[in-house]
Amino acid sequence: MIGIVLAALLWGTTGTAASLLPASVSPLATGAATMCVGGLLLALTAPRQAAAVLRGGGASWRWIVPGALAVVAYPLAFYSSMSLAGVAVGNVVSLGTAPLFAALLERLLDPAGRRRRLDRRWAASAGAAVVGVALLAAFGHDEQPRDVDPGFVAGPGQAAAAGLQPTSTFLVGVALGLLAGLAYATYTYTAGRLLDLGHTARGSMAAQFGVGAVVLVPVLLLTGAPIVETSTSVGVHLYLALGPMFVAYLLFGAGLRTVSSSRATTVTLLEPVVATLLAVLVVGERLAPPGWLGLGLVLAGVVAVVTARQPRPPQPPPPGPEGPRRAVGSDA
Repeated sequence: MIGIVLAALLWGTTGTAASLLPASVSPLATGAATMCVGGLLLALTAPRQAAAVLRGGGASWRWIVPGALAVVAYPLAFYSSMSLAGVAVGNVVSLGTAPLFAALLERLLDPAGRRRRLDRRWAASAGAAVVGVALLAAFGHDEQPRDVDPGFVAGPGQAAAAGLQPTSTFLVGVALGLLAGLAYATYTYTAGRLLDLGHTARGSMAAQFGVGAVVLVPVLLLTGAPIVETSTSVGVHLYLALGPMFVAYLLFGAGLRTVSSSRATTVTLLEPVVATLLAVLVVGERLAPPGWLGLGLVLAGVVAVVTARQPRPPQPPPPGPEGPRRAVGSDA
């Protein structure tokens, strides 16, 4: 659990870092560069374990393919959402909807004997967080632009921060945030299924992100030229690739060994809370009062999940004439 919390805190800095980029760098370039570099690093740090996953045959590739596609979609949708809807709202919608998508994936795709009952405390926590996301999306957008320097050039996230985008653009950003939430829940879920097949946490994450990074190379080649035009841009992208991407996902993958995907995605709602506070304090974004209420609901949901006791796994029955039986239904 501690690793997942630390990962969420690192992820919370992505929007503020991206807001420092010049206008010539598109959010597609940032997403592709971050995932390409970070994903390849993840693969290179666990080459044997990743190779074992890739050699796992159809049982493994059944989860590698959708996981890698989700890895491709997530950064493109996530950074575009922040650029169009603002750092605060883009983060909260992307991460706030992930627990709901994760729970739906578990209910729809888990085998019947493995399917967990939805914990009441988790359901209440996720519900509070989703209501908070809805408040932020519906009422948290302040359309009144703040005073803008005539020489100001808006980079990714800064146009939204300055209140320069119309409502239609804002709603497109919210929709992209929903897509990012679904993608995030998908590769979290598929990593958990690879763990169930006996693969290691590092190998499962490295395989998915390595394949996704390769798929994103053409996007980076088409859009990434402006990244190397300024030292600021290079520095920001190095930070995004090494910190919120590489280190954070190592921590997150380790946490998945003992935490279900729906619980993990609920805990990572700490990310939009951190991102919102940084967006207000550093970037200069503003939230209407209902937006602050929504932020409080998200934080309350996270605290409830983090402080909840993990249910004990059922004890296996004593060996009988047929030998020991494997217990199922554990929430470990």
